[in-house]
Amino acid sequence: MSVGDEIRDFLLARRARITPERAGLPSHGERRVTGLRREEVAQLAGVSTEYYARLERGSARGVSDAVLAALARALQLDEAERGHLFNLVHAANARPLSRRTGLLRPETLRLLDAMATAPAYIWNGRLDVIEANALGRALFAPMFDTPGVVNQARFLFLDPRADDFFPDRTDLAHDAVTVLRTEAGRDPYDEALADLVQDLSGRSREFRAMWAAHDVGYRRAGVKRFRHPVVGPLTVTFESLAIVTNPDLRLTAGTAEPGSPSEQALRLLGSWTVT
Repeated sequence: MSVGDEIRDFLLARRARITPERAGLPSHGERRVTGLRREEVAQLAGVSTEYYARLERGSARGVSDAVLAALARALQLDEAERGHLFNLVHAANARPLSRRTGLLRPETLRLLDAMATAPAYIWNGRLDVIEANALGRALFAPMFDTPGVVNQARFLFLDPRADDFFPDRTDLAHDAVTVLRTEAGRDPYDEALADLVQDLSGRSREFRAMWAAHDVGYRRAGVKRFRHPVVGPLTVTFESLAIVTNPDLRLTAGTAEPGSPSEQALRLLGSWTVT
């Protein structure tokens, strides 16, 4: 799918969810659309209907950031959705560039291994796990049991063990899709990401339905519940941090509530990894 098609589908999806009442517009008579009409979005954004219609058809040439900001307000986009729209339009107006993700610096790997009491891993926008410390591998053991590249989305949608391992698998799966959709807007020319989406779409009806919603989001923090095959149920709070020396990657580390059974489970898991 081209960048223009992505712009079209994203704007259509966001326009469809905003009712006239929510936008502060009068609603009279029968409406053929569930959300706003094109002319209503144009009115709210302060542009002509023809101009907005051209953008919604995927023609983004020369669209300014000021117009995009006005459209974001009109469509009531959140931070991630606003960033996604800007990324798509900027990509449509730029020459395709291949992004290069360099190897992890030895200092970064040493830092990862030094986090002995916290499960931690490094991942990219495609949700590939690039590296993990011993406790991270132990906590996500079923995911690391799979051959080939460890990919969080593939595990959540394609591995039958995911439902038992993650009690909240459906919520985590939706979160994974929003991360992938956000990455697709940030780098729409990533062939590896396109291959991943195509594979998941062909093998998972659930993924196809979530992908079609065009939801986007940032993964910064969150809570995961586990049914671990060794230590049983536990809950871990994760924080994701940017790696300044390699901006295409992020480091995620987790902790459990002090004094909780989950903290005891993590300690047991840590001692298990040593033995």
